[in-house]
Amino acid sequence: MPLTKRGLNEETCQKWDYRIGDFNGKPVQIANYRTVDGTLVAQKLRFPNKDFSFIGDTKQVGLYGQHLWKDGGKMVVITEGEIDALSVSQAQQNKWPVVSIPNGAQGAAKSIRKNLEWLEKFERVVFMFDMDEHGKKAASECAQLLSVGKAHIASLPLKDANECLQANKHGDIINAIWQAKQYRPDGIVGATEMWDSIANSPNVKSVPYPWEGLTTTTHGIRQGEIVTVTAGSGIGKSQVCREIAHHLLSLGLSVGYVALEESVRRTALGIVSIEVNKPLHLNIGVVSAEELKEAFGRTIGTGRFFTYDHFGSLDSDNLFNRIRYMARGCGCQFIVLDHLSIVVSGIGDGDERRMIDNIMTNLRALVQELNIGMILVSHLKRPEGKGHEDGAQTSLSQLRGSAAIAQLSDMVIGVERDQQDPESKHFSNLRVLKNRYTGDTGLASCLEYNPETGRMTETSSLPTEFVAADADGGIRDF
Repeated sequence: MPLTKRGLNEETCQKWDYRIGDFNGKPVQIANYRTVDGTLVAQKLRFPNKDFSFIGDTKQVGLYGQHLWKDGGKMVVITEGEIDALSVSQAQQNKWPVVSIPNGAQGAAKSIRKNLEWLEKFERVVFMFDMDEHGKKAASECAQLLSVGKAHIASLPLKDANECLQANKHGDIINAIWQAKQYRPDGIVGATEMWDSIANSPNVKSVPYPWEGLTTTTHGIRQGEIVTVTAGSGIGKSQVCREIAHHLLSLGLSVGYVALEESVRRTALGIVSIEVNKPLHLNIGVVSAEELKEAFGRTIGTGRFFTYDHFGSLDSDNLFNRIRYMARGCGCQFIVLDHLSIVVSGIGDGDERRMIDNIMTNLRALVQELNIGMILVSHLKRPEGKGHEDGAQTSLSQLRGSAAIAQLSDMVIGVERDQQDPESKHFSNLRVLKNRYTGDTGLASCLEYNPETGRMTETSSLPTEFVAADADGGIRDF
């Protein structure tokens, strides 16, 4: 007999041998489960309160309706329940293969795994589970069990196939079958799906560095990238980062500054010092209170500069959360992290290489997630022969601790300075060691440090000895 409330006609119920009966004095709907050869092995009873119960040999229970169709073919649709299977079948005039899993979303993967051999005989397997969270998750789990390219997942306008049938949306059921998308694991994108992102995506916005030569080589600094600044001890990495941070602020951008080897006061003084062209950390009295307040207002007092007072706590998870807050809560577009070795030391004892690998992987993911630009400071290991404090040239192979620093950075900039030579100790070379954006590497800028102003400005005039020490044999025209 038909199930009128469900929109199922008598022909469909007869084909599927779906019946109305009585069990212990209670009315029930009966779904008869048969083996592939048609032998009745179990019955699933559906009570008025929507409870279910199996009777019979449940070990032999396969997919509901499996016996109705030949082994293999073009396509089979799998639903989450028996009523949905009947609904899809009726929408297709009961002509094309449809089956149902027996135990709902929670047991779906187990049922599919048990019947893989039968399902693999079809060219296309369409999962039409319920459109709720459990159904979508179960469909994805089941799709992973089939051969690559075989599984497809349908999307319905209502909760399930029977609701569509009751709403006279037969056509939507058919469309959902043929428009079902081939299953791919999360993150895999086909070329046909990429056109809109290519055609409609804006050009990548690059921000210039404070120095023209470095900007020419790198095409500037961008959100979504990690720029690693590296040098030997005491060469001037932190000052380079302060100049960059001040420059970004002057362009109206928001900056987060995480300096793990200094107090927030020292960080703040470093930025204001650049604004007033005086090394205030040596003598804050060289400027008047009024000048200091005005410089503060133009830089860190703009509401676009944030720093992190770590109070001696260097736990990496805590640090990443603070960076996330700087980006999302404070609107920071660029973050300076000075420096990587301190983050590693905050984790505790262990394999340094592995710890750096993990930190760099997390930083890479964080930069992509938040779409921030990160300026990361990293140390170099001591080279053989002349040390970096004597002007030795930097290279990627000298990055200390792990190859992941070079691999996961978009840009690596080495700072080179002979701090022992009286004539060249205030001159620093900026060498681009890695450039994922354009591939252009090599010597990019020469900076001269002025002890009176505390500033690093670009220059093309180098002492002869320092020029000769450049192994690349040439200096870019500025």
